[in-house]
Amino acid sequence: MEPGLSSARTVNTVSTRSPGRLVRRTENPTRDGPWRRGQGASRTPTRSCAASRDCGTRPSLGTVTVTDIGLLCAAGLVGGFVNAIAGGGSLVLFPALVATGISSVAANVTNSVALWPGYVGTLFGLGSLVHDQADRARSLAPTAAVAAAAGCALLLLTPERAFDLVVPALVILASLLVAAQPAITRRLSDNDGRHRERPRALLIAVAVSCVYGGYFGGGLGVILLAVIGLTLAAPLRQTNALKSIISVIVATVSLLAFALFAPVHWLEVAIAAPSALLGGILGGRFARSVDERLLRAGIVVFGLLVGGWLTVRAIRGS
Repeated sequence: MEPGLSSARTVNTVSTRSPGRLVRRTENPTRDGPWRRGQGASRTPTRSCAASRDCGTRPSLGTVTVTDIGLLCAAGLVGGFVNAIAGGGSLVLFPALVATGISSVAANVTNSVALWPGYVGTLFGLGSLVHDQADRARSLAPTAAVAAAAGCALLLLTPERAFDLVVPALVILASLLVAAQPAITRRLSDNDGRHRERPRALLIAVAVSCVYGGYFGGGLGVILLAVIGLTLAAPLRQTNALKSIISVIVATVSLLAFALFAPVHWLEVAIAAPSALLGGILGGRFARSVDERLLRAGIVVFGLLVGGWLTVRAIRGS
């Protein structure tokens, strides 16, 4: 046996008592995850997001409280609703997942998986506009898929602490993008496809946006709407359809990558995903009767508050 390996194989069993039940959790320092060589012949596990402490924080198929179920159902419903009308649904579901006790990385990947049905439902709602953009989507799909995979890899292979530090800025950025969306939409409507098309700039802009989408994804739709509209000579409705197709590609790549390699909390997905789908359906039906400006203002204020809360949380954790 190599020196230093005997202690690494120790398995600790920890018992914690919660009201009404005893939960046993097994901690194994050598469970799953990449290895790196240390001094001599010993080996210690790396602390990447894919093999971080969160994997043992709470079992992915463990139990959740009634309060957690209510919070996730409400957050999924609201997230799907606002995604269908104004965008920014991740700014609702992501902090709700963190509030249930999941770490920021696990909440991020669980959020991406739970909101996937809503993205697919958007394509059905767009109907013929999606078919009209099929050729453009096919030309951009490989770049979008590879870039999204790179963003997922960046999330899973970098230390979880790095994500904890950067996510407050990303949440605040996404909130500001949601606030700026009306101005972006007006600018693109004024252009109405009259500016010169720049295919190379479009490809680069989509690639950078999809890396961001694979890593975090909050406000991705607004980013794509802006970069596509400013580099593609097309009316706004066609730009929006192409944006929705690329968003589905990013969401699907993220779903597959996170399902295979990330600490997705599947019970939370099972709770939030149907609510998000229902919220998207309701949002589509009541879009005309909802005051979008008021809803958008609420999302932005909420997102900025969440960004501030995550900033304080990151500082206290340092």
